[in-house]
Amino acid sequence: MISFLKQYIGDESGATAIEYGLIGASIAVAISATVFLIGGEIEGTFSFILGELQ
Repeated sequence: MISFLKQYIGDESGATAIEYGLIGASIAVAISATVFLIGGEIEGTFSFILGELQ
């Protein structure tokens, strides 16, 4: 029983998974914020190009 508890306390695989989840969430927030901030500029550029092609 004591060896099981020592093994359970020393196991950090769950913490690593949580850290990777937080990193992934942070990257997703950064990408979303970037798209939100420059989305209007990109839309304007494509609208300009569309107008020039017509």
